[in-house]
Amino acid sequence: MKKIDFHIHTVSSVSDREFTFSLSKLNEYISSREIDGIAITNHNLFDLDQFNQIKETVPIQVFPGIEIDVDDGHLLLIADGTELADFDSKCKEISAKIPADNDSVSVTELKFIFPDLSKYILIPHYSKKPELSDAALAQLGSTISAGEVASPKKFQYCLKDRESLVPVYFSDQRIDENLIDFSVRQTYIDCAVIDFSGVKICLQDKNKVFLAKEDGHHFFDALASGVKLSTGLNVILGERSTGKSYTLNQIDKTFENVKYIKQFSLLERDEEADKKRFNDLLTRRQSLLTQDHLKPFKDVVDKMVSVDLEQNERAVDRYLLSLLKNAQESEKSDSFSSSSLFNEVDFSESDFSGLKSLIDSTKNLIENTEYRDLIEEHVELASLKSLAVALMSKYAEETELNLKKRFLNDLIGNIKKGLHVRSAITPIDDVDFYMIAMNRKKIDKFDDVAKALKQPCEIQRKDIQGFKVVATRKPFGGAQELKNMSGRRTAFSTAFSSYSSPYKYLIRATGRR
Repeated sequence: MKKIDFHIHTVSSVSDREFTFSLSKLNEYISSREIDGIAITNHNLFDLDQFNQIKETVPIQVFPGIEIDVDDGHLLLIADGTELADFDSKCKEISAKIPADNDSVSVTELKFIFPDLSKYILIPHYSKKPELSDAALAQLGSTISAGEVASPKKFQYCLKDRESLVPVYFSDQRIDENLIDFSVRQTYIDCAVIDFSGVKICLQDKNKVFLAKEDGHHFFDALASGVKLSTGLNVILGERSTGKSYTLNQIDKTFENVKYIKQFSLLERDEEADKKRFNDLLTRRQSLLTQDHLKPFKDVVDKMVSVDLEQNERAVDRYLLSLLKNAQESEKSDSFSSSSLFNEVDFSESDFSGLKSLIDSTKNLIENTEYRDLIEEHVELASLKSLAVALMSKYAEETELNLKKRFLNDLIGNIKKGLHVRSAITPIDDVDFYMIAMNRKKIDKFDDVAKALKQPCEIQRKDIQGFKVVATRKPFGGAQELKNMSGRRTAFSTAFSSYSSPYKYLIRATGRR
C-alpha cells in the first residue's frame, strides 16, 4: 500500500491566491502525512527549475504535472518525468493560451499541444468543482485514468457506481511558508513501488484505490529466496519448467495450515466421483450386513459434509466487521442509509417437511386396504379424511405465506441493492444466526451419535453349518488400520489425529482442511 497526493501547488498563478512556497514545509507535509509519492500540479504552468529543486530535495518519488483549465473545468495532467524539456515546452504553450483567470483551452487545443495523451495520467475534476463537462470527458475517452472527487462520501459513491470513473481524493494544497494544518486528503493505492506505469495501472482499477491503509492489501516476505507475496490475490506466471510448481511447493513447506490444491487435482473432483469413492469405501472388504448397518449413519454423514463451521464463522466475522465499519462511518449517514430498508433482514421461510410427512401418513392410512378393519377400529375414516383436508389446507396457507415472504425478500433485496449503491456508508452484511446456531447443534448431535457408534458391540450372530459367524463393531485403532480398510494410498494420519472429534475428523477426511 502506497499513499499518494497528485494535486499540490507550489507556485502562485493568476488562478491562485498569493502565497510563498516553502520547500521545508513540503518536506514537513510529506513526513507528517507519511506520503510515498507526489505530483506538482500548478495552475496552467510548470516551473522546471523549481521542480528540479524539489525532486533533488524530497525523499520520495516526484512527478511533473500541470492543472489545466479545459473548457469550464479543471484537468490534472501528469507526466513520467523522462522528457522534462519537452514537457516544459508544452506547458509553456498552455500558459501562453491561458493568460487570465477566466481563460481556458478546448479539448481540441489540448490534444494539439499534447498529441499523445495516452502517455500521461489524466485526472479531471469529477465530483469536484469546477467539474469537467460530460462532453469534454467523452472527447478525452479512455485516456482518462481517474476522477478527482471533493469528499470521502463522493469517493464511496463513485466506487459503487459502475458507470463512474475510478475516484481519487487529493489535497489540492498550496505549500505556503505559513501553512500549519496539513491536509489529510490523500489516496492509498495497492502497489509495491511508486513508478509511473504502476501508479497509472492502479488508478484505472477501483479495487486498487482506498481512503484508509487498512482497507487494502500488503506485501510480506514469503520465502528466504526473497519472494514477496500480497495479502490479496497472487498469480504466478511463467513458461513450462520455470519453477512455478517448485515455488508453490516451497510455500507449502514454509507455512502451516496451508490448503494446497495441487496441479490437475481439481480436474478429478466432482460430486459424482466423490459419491462413488464413498460408496466404494463402504463396499470394499465389507459385507452387505455392514452396509445395511451403516446406511442410516451414511445419510447423516452426507448431510453433515455440507455443514461448514468455518464458513459460518467467516460470515459472523464479516457481519461484525461490517457492523463496526457501519458504526464508524455514521458521520457519512445520508438519506439512503437512513432508510428503514437499508439494513433490513429477510423474512425466514417455513420448513414444510414435518407437515408433508403428516399429510403422506394420513393419506396412507386412508388408502390402505390391507389393514382397513384394524385402522377403522381405532379411527373413523371420516375423521381421517377431515384431518387430511385440514392438513392440506394448512399446507396451502403456509405455502402462500412462503411465496409472499419470497416475493417480499426479492423486493427488499432489490431495494437494498439500490440503496447500497447510492449510499457512502458501508451496509451491514446479512447473516443467518438461526442457521448458524442450528449448524452448531447439528455438530454437537452428530458428535454424540458418532461417538455412540464407536462403542464396541455385536451387530449379528449366526450359526452356519456348525460355525458361528459374528459381526462386531469397534472403533479404528490407528491411521494404518483405517488406511488398510480403505484400500487407498492416501495418508490418514492427519485426519486420524481428530478421530476423537467426529465432525473435525469428517472435515479432514474429506479434504476440506
